[in-house]
Amino acid sequence: MMTDRIAVRGIEAFGYHGVLPEERKNGQLFVVDLEVRTDVSDAAATDDLAKTIDYSLLAKEAASIVQGEPHDLIETLAVLIAQQVLTHDRVSSVEVTVHKPQAPVGVPFADVAVTVERVR
Repeated sequence: MMTDRIAVRGIEAFGYHGVLPEERKNGQLFVVDLEVRTDVSDAAATDDLAKTIDYSLLAKEAASIVQGEPHDLIETLAVLIAQQVLTHDRVSSVEVTVHKPQAPVGVPFADVAVTVERVR
């Protein structure tokens, strides 16, 4: 069983997602956490970035999706990000968490988040 993981946590991006008109108009900050499973053996043996997952690219792709087309649900964002991450051949699975820290919940709260896991 492969246990190698690469994680990028706290990716911040501004987007216009939500079901309420003010969310679509004003936008808000979203935070994304990624954890990919991959085999880092070749990369570790050769010290070669081309043989692993470029985590800066993953972060930029996730941010781009958040900054892109508006969606009603953060569930949709999480799935779209997971699908993008799985386009990288070396990724065997991914866990994506999308946090919406400024969600209009109506009561004090610490976090609202959706996590999805997708396997190749």
